[in-house]
Amino acid sequence: MKKVRVVRDQEEAGSLWKNLMPTEVVTNLWEVRLCFHRHFRRPIHFIVQEEGGNATTFLPLSWVEESGCYAVFPGETWQGRTWLEQNLIVGEDAIRLLETIPGPYDIRYLSPRCIPDNSSQCTVDEVGYLFVPGMYGFDFGNYFDSFSGKSRKRLRNEIRSIEARGMDWRYGHLEDINAMVSMNLLRYGPDSYFSDPRFKRGFSEMLNFFADHGWLHVTTALVEGQVSAVDVGVLYNGTYTLLAGGTNPFFPGIAKVMNTHHIRRACLERMREIDFLCGDFNWKKMFHLKERPLFLAGNAAVRAA
Repeated sequence: MKKVRVVRDQEEAGSLWKNLMPTEVVTNLWEVRLCFHRHFRRPIHFIVQEEGGNATTFLPLSWVEESGCYAVFPGETWQGRTWLEQNLIVGEDAIRLLETIPGPYDIRYLSPRCIPDNSSQCTVDEVGYLFVPGMYGFDFGNYFDSFSGKSRKRLRNEIRSIEARGMDWRYGHLEDINAMVSMNLLRYGPDSYFSDPRFKRGFSEMLNFFADHGWLHVTTALVEGQVSAVDVGVLYNGTYTLLAGGTNPFFPGIAKVMNTHHIRRACLERMREIDFLCGDFNWKKMFHLKERPLFLAGNAAVRAA
């Protein structure tokens, strides 16, 4: 007989997560989620379906007070909505657990793998963008040849104009993370991820976790001896996920140089894919990235904090 109950205890929630949640995606590691939970402290509300005394299906939620809704655990918010991608509702026919949520909910960035083909409860939330080196035989030249002649010439000229100013790269320089945060805040102001100190602390703790496991990648572009751009990412299970970045406004065009550098590196190191996350930002389609829809389940309008 199937039974549905709610788990609010962190220790029990962690045990459920570790036993049931697939971990091929780095953001679905319990330790990553805890980095943000320790700073946002949202009330835990895990809905669990059991059969024969064993948990088979679960929907891990948190209550986000300022938005007045339930969201995927840990409820880390940016502009009032959660940030971590490729969320999962775990178990057979797990989507039915949405019917048991006791209030408004805004469940974002659901992976396609947990959405039934005939589901009417979920719509496309946003589109994620991937670079898959294997599509081009792990050959950057093949990738570059996929652009029109005009686009190749324009991008090549932009890169060369910056390189002519004297350019170098450095890797793994953890002190550059502070520069990345500062540049991101300078550019985006209150729209920056890091404008909320809770998010900033959770993000920093997550990067420390990645560094401790040898997964963290910090890539710094230097032009004329100055830090012109910094990207932070994580390489896990063959996927290189770019988490955040910052650029120096005195070096226009440096973002294209940085993104091209990541793509070239993914080909050389034969990575499975680069995940550039959701959000178009006007350049991802131009770079011929593969689109991956992520889904939304919600039953109420959500207000920003």
